[in-house]
Amino acid sequence: MGKYSDSDEWEDIVPIPQDDGGLNPLAAIAYTEEYSEAMSYLRAAMAEDEKSDRALGLTEDIIRMNPAHYTVWLYRADMLFTLQKDLLQELEWLNAISLKHIKNFQIWHHRQVVMSHIPALPPTEIAFLARMLAKDAKNYHVWSYRQWFVRHFSLWDSELPYVETLLQSDVRNNSAWNHRWFIVFARYTDPKQHSIKKGDADSEIPLEIMRREIEYTKAAISTAPQNQSPWNYLRGVLKIKGMGLVELKDFAEQYADLEKEDEVRSSHALDFLADVYAEEEHKERSAKALELLARRYDPIRKNYWDYRRSLLGLELVGA
Repeated sequence: MGKYSDSDEWEDIVPIPQDDGGLNPLAAIAYTEEYSEAMSYLRAAMAEDEKSDRALGLTEDIIRMNPAHYTVWLYRADMLFTLQKDLLQELEWLNAISLKHIKNFQIWHHRQVVMSHIPALPPTEIAFLARMLAKDAKNYHVWSYRQWFVRHFSLWDSELPYVETLLQSDVRNNSAWNHRWFIVFARYTDPKQHSIKKGDADSEIPLEIMRREIEYTKAAISTAPQNQSPWNYLRGVLKIKGMGLVELKDFAEQYADLEKEDEVRSSHALDFLADVYAEEEHKERSAKALELLARRYDPIRKNYWDYRRSLLGLELVGA
């Protein structure tokens, strides 16, 4: 890219330079000469509210140098809609930028803004999102966008098989567990917030869905008992249906038998059982589970487990 000052295309523009506070600024920002010039022409274009192909190209140059400049993204989006540009082409351009800067929030916000103006699901979008998550399975910006994307195009049912594929590949993927929760329960728990169309949501979660989620989560725990994500998911399923943890007491005791202290297979099962026994008013058994966590199975959080024991109102022996 040559200098804008040498371009015939921009000869009618008087650039507006960065004002850092006079001739001797206290803390001037050390921009490159290339970036400073591009921004000076952008300021001039924005001052005239210019919507043109050359201004659109200028935003591409600046984004290439600084993809985190949110003002440039907003200006670009405004021009795209005003000039009625092909938004599918914009997505293709965004794909390359996204793959290069995978942790950039502004890129994904811009993608959402653009996608909100596209009436039908683009045929390549799902495959691209899968490609992004294959590069980073826990990319927060991609997951946030994906949740919006599912709501916007009502992809609730078709999304679940994909999540199951992710969890089959890595049962410890806590982002996939979070997305599964969203896919399964969002339409039932808060239809207005999640933009579900009228008729798509029921105030009551079907019993077969609750049973399916409980059995699915129990199976996931059996493959990796020390994985915290499904234990948390299980707690959430029971809570959302108004069921006590005691409903799954027998299941949890398979992984943590207080009578066999040397054979505990999951600290998370101990934590689960501590709450189960507290529900049953078996404070001594609850205290024993917490004591095992503090002393043997999660000593790095000893103070936390001791605090939990103190809430039972029992004397902390050996704390």
